[in-house]
Amino acid sequence: MVKRMLLMLALALAVVAGLGFVKYRQFQGFKAQGASFAPPPTAVTTVIAKRDTWPSTLQVIGTAAAIQGVTVSADLPGTVDKIHFESGKAVQAGDVLVELDTRQERAQLAATQADWDLAKINFERQEKLVAQGVVARTEYDNALAQLKSTEAHVGEMKATIERKTIRAPFSGMLGIRQINLAQYLAAGQAIVSLQSVNPIYVNFGVPQQQSSQVRMGAGVHMTSDDIPGVQFAGRVSALDSVVNEATRNIQVQATLANPQGKLRPGMFVQVELGLGANREVFPLPASAINYAPYGDSVYVVTDVQDPKTGKTFRGVRQQFVKVEGSRGDQVAVVSGVNPGEEIVTSGVFKLRNGAPVQVNNSVQPPNNPKPKPEDS
Repeated sequence: MVKRMLLMLALALAVVAGLGFVKYRQFQGFKAQGASFAPPPTAVTTVIAKRDTWPSTLQVIGTAAAIQGVTVSADLPGTVDKIHFESGKAVQAGDVLVELDTRQERAQLAATQADWDLAKINFERQEKLVAQGVVARTEYDNALAQLKSTEAHVGEMKATIERKTIRAPFSGMLGIRQINLAQYLAAGQAIVSLQSVNPIYVNFGVPQQQSSQVRMGAGVHMTSDDIPGVQFAGRVSALDSVVNEATRNIQVQATLANPQGKLRPGMFVQVELGLGANREVFPLPASAINYAPYGDSVYVVTDVQDPKTGKTFRGVRQQFVKVEGSRGDQVAVVSGVNPGEEIVTSGVFKLRNGAPVQVNNSVQPPNNPKPKPEDS
């Protein structure tokens, strides 16, 4: 019985040892396969780096602003008697916009005018009498003072009536009317907006590192997505005296003609500002740039040697670059790229230094310096 149990135990140990050996060999095989495993190459698109000449310009976003702009308001309280303008129309300086009811003021003016007429007659009489020595000089002085006082009252009433006739302070384009006939207006209540839009200002910010290149009178070109196919030309007319501490930009103002009034105050425009001579750059699609806080980079396709096997395969090398400006779908690389290098243009977010790649240029990313979107 004991011999049989020992035999069964030895047989079980042999079976376990055999299974363990088999599993050990399997694990060794898996380990060898894992050591020799190489990830499949990443499909990418590429472009050959070519040198190009770009004008030295700065493209920024600007805002149109009226050279003169004001909200016309009531100077004195009163009731609207007449409205002489229509919303959105052009007016000239001095045009009457609104007349307030002046019946009470005109009645007061008539009474004051009558007092002035009486004071004038009394003064002329006193003037003759004092010349004849009939009356004292004090009565003549009182008559003169009364004449001047009533004359001042007449001028005051005329000025009040005139101030209730509201005129355009300058030529420009009116906004939307904010009053109605017979409406009572308080002093300072808004009537209509008036903007002078020809010529017009465009304000934009320039980074402080490029502010020294901005010159008074430098030419600028402006476009707006809301006015397709139209380009406006102007010149730099003013530079701010301080740099904004929050944005580190200096405010620049350009003046341009706007004869048809297509640009309105408050509109966003794309500004292209000339900064000097042309420059040599490598234009690449924007999708080729790997932006990062520690520096921008691109991936260059080259032959890479596997450090384990010594075999050479098609892979990528990460190269840091300096980027300055853009134009359409392209970004200007000014350093870090050599002519003739093959640069990855899509799929860069999946790559790492030394990663294998497979180039497939059947579908390329946008690379147009002057794109024309379908919705434009």
